[in-house]
Amino acid sequence: MIVAVRPDVILLLDVDFDASGATLGALLQQLSQRGFDLPYHFSAMPNAGLQIAFDLDGDGRTRGPGDAQGFGSYAGQGGMALLSRLPIDTGATRDFTGFLWRELPGALSDARAPGAGGQRLSSVGHWDVALKLPNGGQVSVLAFHATPPVFDGPEDRNGRRNHDEAAFWLAYLDGRLSQVPRGGPRVLLGDSNMDIADSDGRSAAMAALLDGRHLADPRPRSNTGANAALAEGGANTAHRGDPSLDTANWEDRPNRPGNLRVDYVLPSRDWVVADAGILWASDLDAAASGSERLGPHHGLVWVDLVLDR
Repeated sequence: MIVAVRPDVILLLDVDFDASGATLGALLQQLSQRGFDLPYHFSAMPNAGLQIAFDLDGDGRTRGPGDAQGFGSYAGQGGMALLSRLPIDTGATRDFTGFLWRELPGALSDARAPGAGGQRLSSVGHWDVALKLPNGGQVSVLAFHATPPVFDGPEDRNGRRNHDEAAFWLAYLDGRLSQVPRGGPRVLLGDSNMDIADSDGRSAAMAALLDGRHLADPRPRSNTGANAALAEGGANTAHRGDPSLDTANWEDRPNRPGNLRVDYVLPSRDWVVADAGILWASDLDAAASGSERLGPHHGLVWVDLVLDR
């Protein structure tokens, strides 16, 4: 799917992090063997699987996957990786993964919960990655992967955290944090795990990111209509959103969400949107590789951008 789209920049999610870079290096080698090179990359230790000594999920035990800074069975599980044709300015790149939840203005965190004082906001990570443009300028890529707003109890810890992981970017772009965003073009990339029309949870922060004040919404659609066909029946019959915008294909049986729009590419107003879409594994010809394509639950969301300068 990556080779088919041939992106200049791509954010990959659920990529395990290791200090030597072996996992990411193996992936880059696979891409290169298929004739597509992305020479620059950025990754960092995620909060997923990073243990702290508190019973965060309230199951009466510590050191389980739900007791880590972000859900995970081991440190580095399910991290993020940014791959790029553009050079990365590591000195100007900011990693907010250690940002404490309670420090977010207006945070919905529970100060009385176990470990609240040391609980980080990011379930995986929040980055502002600086990419160097050929003209000497920079592009800021705002990357994150939020927790699902479910899998908890009446305390709604995950629902509140999911909201605040999106609200972080609102505070950052508004200049309400200690570090203010760089000027110039930017693009937000990530999985917010929030469909403002059909997700469970608190949608206000994600809706505010989509309202056009800071960022534009290109509204990428499935070009072939394959995802719209997948959206028939099951949980999707009660959905209010446009199924051609859905980016994740989950089970449609009872107590499952069905298809949702949770993956976003949101550029600043510095850009002209030339085209946008969603590529699904089912869109590709299985015969091209000589094997059946199972594919991920998520489509590959892509947007072609041109600087308006």
